[in-house]
Amino acid sequence: ILGIAGPSGSGKTCLTRVLAGLWRPVRGAVRVDGAEVRPFSDSAGGPGFGYLAQEAGLFSGSVAENIARMDPNPNMEAVMKAAKDAGVHDMIQRLEGGYNCQVGPAGTALSGGQRQRIGLARALYGEPSIVILDEPNANLDQAGEAALSQTLERLRKRGAIAVIVAHRMQALAACNKLLILENGQQKHFGPRQDVIAQLRGARSSGGVVALHPHKQGALT
Repeated sequence: ILGIAGPSGSGKTCLTRVLAGLWRPVRGAVRVDGAEVRPFSDSAGGPGFGYLAQEAGLFSGSVAENIARMDPNPNMEAVMKAAKDAGVHDMIQRLEGGYNCQVGPAGTALSGGQRQRIGLARALYGEPSIVILDEPNANLDQAGEAALSQTLERLRKRGAIAVIVAHRMQALAACNKLLILENGQQKHFGPRQDVIAQLRGARSSGGVVALHPHKQGALT
């Protein structure tokens, strides 16, 4: 699991969109097992990829259709597995209509945290081998944070590659490697504990290391 951190505007979201195949890199290429990841106009990276944006937008349709990436005939077994893996199954069951609840612009109004958790289930649908999460804990409450931690542990156990962008250390605690970006370039990269030690050393010597000083629990 790779964690990506850095100050606002350092390029974290741009990098995740390129990795997911939503944007084409200006130079070079993103390759997975030697195959180039090509841009997709409507969804990230195809079935082998799972992607959760900072703001998890939901389409007009049922919860099940949204998790199944708007498949009109969703595989309900796979939908429910993704929801359970994301820790959102019980929340969905409490919605009027459950998995058939209509959401999106014309549907039931959901909180930011609810949308985020359904978006996480969508990213996990079909057990993709690569999962990219951009600020997945931005709108989550304590229960959502706990579910996210469990999700990351499940991804690790099944051997998936996970990339997570976050500011709070709780979300980055599951990462075994950290990438710190600054002004669109790599500042630090390596095993998580080594990078944290480098950041603390920079702070001790007077270097600027606060990644997001206004967020509680920020990596400093």
